[in-house]
Amino acid sequence: MYWDVKSVQLTGPLSFNVQFEDGLTGKVQFETSHLTGVFESLKDPLVFQKIGIEGGAVTWPGELDLAPDTMYAEIKAKGEWVLR
Repeated sequence: MYWDVKSVQLTGPLSFNVQFEDGLTGKVQFETSHLTGVFESLKDPLVFQKIGIEGGAVTWPGELDLAPDTMYAEIKAKGEWVLR
């Protein structure tokens, strides 16, 4: 799908850039207030740095992932996706 993530690059402690299959690029930024529940493990910089791509989605160990279609829509509309 056009919203599948093709590449990901860390840009900071809680941020990264993505490129989608159709060439769209943008930034994803986590605010610490979002790092609760299933995302709490991402507070650990060593865990956050283990970012990857699986099946077109951004993933981390522990079966954590972000919905690529939602990420795509936010980045297409705003140039970035801030998770608050």
